[in-house]
Amino acid sequence: MGHGGNNVIPNVHFRKVNGCQAGRKNRVFMRTWLNQAGRKKRRANARKAKAAKVFPRPAAGYLRPVVHPPTQRYNMKLRLGKGFTLDELKEAKIPRKFAKTIGIAVDHRRRNRCTESLQANVERLKLYMSKLSVFPKKSGKKAVRKGDTPRSELQNVAQNTLKEIIPVPKEGKRIKARAITEAEKGESAYKKLKKARTAAHYQGDRIKKAKAAAAKET
Repeated sequence: MGHGGNNVIPNVHFRKVNGCQAGRKNRVFMRTWLNQAGRKKRRANARKAKAAKVFPRPAAGYLRPVVHPPTQRYNMKLRLGKGFTLDELKEAKIPRKFAKTIGIAVDHRRRNRCTESLQANVERLKLYMSKLSVFPKKSGKKAVRKGDTPRSELQNVAQNTLKEIIPVPKEGKRIKARAITEAEKGESAYKKLKKARTAAHYQGDRIKKAKAAAAKET
């Protein structure tokens, strides 16, 4: 059988076994993982050292908002975003310059596309503020500013060592089985969708006719 084009002549000889070379060179392609337990311990020690360094602040750093990832493939999920929008801070009554000083990330580029996400992040900010303890910058009565937590409440304060400070809420996707109601039996999902598509299709014509009728009356 001939070959079209100036291609390499096939010379398959299958001398490799399971992706590794056969014989004494077999060890070259093997990768061991003998330091797995050691690396695990090193990461744990690094986390502890970082938490001790930033104490009493949260070990995770700044508080981040909950956002939906872009594209149809991932937009049903939730993850942490870069920072809270200016509208979210305004709704939660937190000054934008003050937010960074108390561990809240701010992103002036982000926009709120719906009321639901705005309210969810506002509630997240309010929950954070309800649990926040602000330490005075220095010792002494003169160093205490308005908004600082009283010194009596700052004894034995536990540090937040969670990965996300306030965990990302998990949406319950499981729906329990139930009996179909009589109202649901009488309705048709196909007819509803068809009616909605038709209404959307002729929406422009309806608006045009209404404008023309209003113009004639005037």
